[in-house]
Amino acid sequence: MKYKTLTPEEKRVIIDKGTERPFSGKYYLTKEKGVYQCKQCGADLFRSDAKFDSGTGWPSFDDAIPGAVRQETDRDGMRIEILCANCGGHLGHVFYNEGFTSKNARYCVNSVSLSFEPSDKPATATEKAVFAGGCFWGVEYHFKKMKGVLSTTVGYTGGKTAHPTYEQVCSGRTGHAEAIEVEFDPSVVSYEELAKLFFEIHDPTQVDRQGPDVGEQYRSAVFYQNDQQKKIAEALIEQLKKRGYDVVTSVEKGGEFWPAELYHQDYYEKTGHKPYCHIYQKRF
Repeated sequence: MKYKTLTPEEKRVIIDKGTERPFSGKYYLTKEKGVYQCKQCGADLFRSDAKFDSGTGWPSFDDAIPGAVRQETDRDGMRIEILCANCGGHLGHVFYNEGFTSKNARYCVNSVSLSFEPSDKPATATEKAVFAGGCFWGVEYHFKKMKGVLSTTVGYTGGKTAHPTYEQVCSGRTGHAEAIEVEFDPSVVSYEELAKLFFEIHDPTQVDRQGPDVGEQYRSAVFYQNDQQKKIAEALIEQLKKRGYDVVTSVEKGGEFWPAELYHQDYYEKTGHKPYCHIYQKRF
């Protein structure tokens, strides 16, 4: 793989994991439409519509292109470093639960780690779906395998506490459910197909539990993002009831989705294990 020859300053940041001075970067205040790419290898990293002004002094994005950015524990043992998934070049750090945008993430990136490709073309239209069906590790495991799914994030929704932690949710006092947010390409996979998969990878007849996991946070629920999703979910539930399933899945209007702690993301992919209570069973 051929990489760009780096200047001494680019090498200091991208290879040696340095940091540029705040408010000095080329892309700190840019608002032009396009795609931000890795300075070293040219891989697409961030879309301009994910960029926002955080006031921190570095370019900030609340989302990355699916699969483009890798996360690792920083050498300081506290922060989360972000790197180009293609070449491993240092980009900066990601911070969660700061409340800047609804996605609740801030990818803080050095301008020197980036190049920019302007474009008048609209970004690929994507949609989101949110489901809760027991431990979110197992739900994510199955959704990540589905063609057309661009990214998955496990987290908490449906409750009353802002920025909840795993421990708070498990206490049963926040009202949140362990859930998964799925970003998908509707030209490849439909919401109905995703919802059918959801009903086939967990038991929608169990109240506030899924296998050995018991509690309100393990309830079965669909958090619809629009009226069309609501209609589809309700229609599928009716189909299952006609087939003899005593479905208890609630259909709730989607609200704030709070990403879970980093160690919960892609759990089975990281550990190499398989779900213990989410077994696919064809129901449609």
